[in-house]
Amino acid sequence: MKRTRYVFPFLAWTIDIGLLCGLLGIAPVAAVAEDGPEHHQHGEPPAAGHHHLESEAPQPAHVHPGVPAGAEEKQGEPPSTEPTLSLEQLEQMALESNPTLAQATAQVQAAAGRTLQAGLYPNPAIGYSGEEISEPASGGEHGAFLQQTIVTAGKLRLSRSVSAHEQAQAEEQAKAQRLRVLNTVRLLYYQTLGAQQFVVWRERLAALAQEAVNISQQLFNVGQADQPDLLQAEVEAQQAQLDLGTAQHNLERTWRELAAVAGNPDLKQQPLAGKLDEALPELDWDKSLAILLEESPERKAAQVGVQRAEAALKRAQVEWIPDLTFRGGVHYNLERFAPGEKRIGPEGFAEIRIPLPIFDRNQGNITTALADLDRAQREVQRLELSLRQRLATTFAEYLTARQTVGAYSTRILPNARRAYEMYLQRYQQIAAAYPQVLIAQRTLFQAQVAYIAALTTLWRTAVEIRGLLLVDGLSAPTASGETATGTSGVGGTAAEMTGLGRAGRSGDD
Repeated sequence: MKRTRYVFPFLAWTIDIGLLCGLLGIAPVAAVAEDGPEHHQHGEPPAAGHHHLESEAPQPAHVHPGVPAGAEEKQGEPPSTEPTLSLEQLEQMALESNPTLAQATAQVQAAAGRTLQAGLYPNPAIGYSGEEISEPASGGEHGAFLQQTIVTAGKLRLSRSVSAHEQAQAEEQAKAQRLRVLNTVRLLYYQTLGAQQFVVWRERLAALAQEAVNISQQLFNVGQADQPDLLQAEVEAQQAQLDLGTAQHNLERTWRELAAVAGNPDLKQQPLAGKLDEALPELDWDKSLAILLEESPERKAAQVGVQRAEAALKRAQVEWIPDLTFRGGVHYNLERFAPGEKRIGPEGFAEIRIPLPIFDRNQGNITTALADLDRAQREVQRLELSLRQRLATTFAEYLTARQTVGAYSTRILPNARRAYEMYLQRYQQIAAAYPQVLIAQRTLFQAQVAYIAALTTLWRTAVEIRGLLLVDGLSAPTASGETATGTSGVGGTAAEMTGLGRAGRSGDD
């Protein structure tokens, strides 16, 4: 009886320690490997039942004490032995297969064609002319003519200038579309990378939660656990499975989005190469703003729009100047004149036509061109302010994410890990209650999840800022003179993008 008295408390104590260590993959300290306090005090060996249950308990990863399992893999990344897909490979796929890039190229080619057409001179006209025709054999004038319009006031040159600026706009918009595609690939790459890491954490937690159910069932069978304890373990295991399913679905969603933007919708899901917490981007507001205003294809296209509007105004101002139309040819006059009733024979003719700009001096089109120029100038100002506003929002997100990542990596995670280890040691010494250890473990897990979310947000905002705020790589390319439209498919929060929203609340439920 004395032996049985110590076996069951030690059994429950050992299983609890093994479960808690397994939940985060933390190697137990030396006290766990030794016999329990009762066995040590009384010099009794472990009971046979102890060995049976211990063999079925979750086996923690044997890494450095206090370091979560998988730390060597950088936050749960896939093993390096698996085939991986790099960001450079995905970018190359997108550049080769994304249809919007071909559309943007086609728009440039179409604009080049319009530029060519605008500078072509009007074709001459040739035809037949007949006058005073009565009887074919006795009278009338029959002949041929050549007609040509002479364009004045440099209208062709001005028209070509307008079209050339449209072509320049199309080229800037093509550059913008290329950036949109690359930026979207990069955004989804980091989102997918974070989602993959999160799935690994969820798989680990779900497996250990299920093992906790098995252990609770065994403890219940030997009278060391109550029915509510077993039910609670089952509830937590079911919730862990639901969380795992959500994480897997989010990973599937981001992967499918990534494959679509890359132009390869049938791309098989596979691990991505790279690490979220390496080479973190460091950005400065003043430099980022200066680069954005200087290099933004949107702003450049708007500036070219002003030049196009100026050229269009000049073209409208000379439209009223009349063009000259020359027409000349040779007739053969069949009429007969006495004496001798000989035919008059060949006759030449020529004419010049000049429209008189009395009523129509292109007043309406000039007014329209002036309004278009004013609108184009205002558009540059509007776009600059819009870029500043959008950068301010994104940069604030970046700074918050950067601060969060720094706080978690330098203080929160180490402190949470240390707190868990201390509670674990105190529990081993029977100086702390089981719930305290459990709360510390959950806090550490939630901190790790939040750290992944912050890293994902950090990279998302950095990609947007470095990419001149151009996203949505599957929106149709903007035509000349239009403003970019389309809803972004990658603009959600980090929690939504990686499925971290529920995880951040699980500990508070």
